[in-house]
Amino acid sequence: MAEADQQGSTQCDYPHPFPLQFRGSALARWVLTRFGWKVYFEGLPALQGVVAVYPHTSNWDFVVMILAKWAMGVPANFWGKDKLFRIPLFGAWLRWLGGVPVERTSARGVVAQAVDLIAARKSRSEYFWLGLAPEGTRRKIPGWRSGFYRTALQAKIPLGLARLDYGRREVTLLDFIALSGDESQDMARIAGVYQGVQGRWPGNAAPIQLLAADVPRSETIVK
Repeated sequence: MAEADQQGSTQCDYPHPFPLQFRGSALARWVLTRFGWKVYFEGLPALQGVVAVYPHTSNWDFVVMILAKWAMGVPANFWGKDKLFRIPLFGAWLRWLGGVPVERTSARGVVAQAVDLIAARKSRSEYFWLGLAPEGTRRKIPGWRSGFYRTALQAKIPLGLARLDYGRREVTLLDFIALSGDESQDMARIAGVYQGVQGRWPGNAAPIQLLAADVPRSETIVK
């Protein structure tokens, strides 16, 4: 896919061309094109990673991102409340889409569950990418929940930054960074990538900063 006309700064700590290439769905690309959307993607830099999707302001985000996932051809997983997966048929559908159930009440925490899962995949050299919406809700909140950051940092895997831009009707996944552990520095780089990106309801987009008093929970676009 062609490179996008970047709005924000370009951030990529991994050399091109990316080693993981995929054949996407021509049908999904056609559907997105019919609705005026474009997808920009050049592959993935590693077998495991986390993708942060921003902004998340509408239920339509899930529809657009599922179509974009199919258009890219990327097998991507997402966290979901474990109780959703116990619903007959709906739970099976979520798993088919790539949903991974998490126990939000677990004493070990959602991040620990994700890090353990990624470590197991690493040990077997298996593919696993996790897509998260750090806002965790469509409502306006004062910042991002930190689960995406702590998962990528503790698992020592790339963080991809997916831009869901309703202003330009573009889904872009070209930026991948290696987190330093310096939250201020890392979040400044992330904010630069998302500069100018507009959600379906711009007023609901959270400021790009980690919440000061974050409570671990699942950040998911499935509500």
